[in-house]
Amino acid sequence: MAPSRHDRHSVIDCALRLLDDVGLPDLSMRRIATELEVQPSALYWHFPNKQVLLAGVADRILAAVPEPDSSADPMRVAHAVLDALLTYRDGAEVVMSTYALRLGTPRAQRALSAALGALPDHDVRADAAFEFILGHATLLQQRMHAQSIGAVESDADDPTVHSDAVFDAGISALAGIGATR
Repeated sequence: MAPSRHDRHSVIDCALRLLDDVGLPDLSMRRIATELEVQPSALYWHFPNKQVLLAGVADRILAAVPEPDSSADPMRVAHAVLDALLTYRDGAEVVMSTYALRLGTPRAQRALSAALGALPDHDVRADAAFEFILGHATLLQQRMHAQSIGAVESDADDPTVHSDAVFDAGISALAGIGATR
């Protein structure tokens, strides 16, 4: 049987599957290569390093964010970004790491900026909103993971109990918009 060929798309598909299965701390080039039944060096044909691969993964995670639209409701766009980040285990952490290194495409920021286009400093507000969304999603994902492994109990002191209200209030404050959806 001839070895299977892979492209950037199939490597990212595999990385996303493994991200959900093992989480970001255990997602390695070696593990991806093993899953694809290739040598780790074969991955470097498509990606020069793991951070560039993660940027591709981050772009795929954010692919569900709507295209920039100046008539879009900023709150709905913010929720679309949050939903995209929460779709994959450690999705927010992957996107945050690529954002910090300015890798990948700024799809979410562009969508937020377009939706906030009528407001002064809409680009700055979009960046602030995006960074808030990243932090909020990271908090939610860490709490969900801790609960799933029994590290914490779900109780009244759970910081995620009112997460929807906190999210809407944060976006409203940062973007300078009303909290209606």
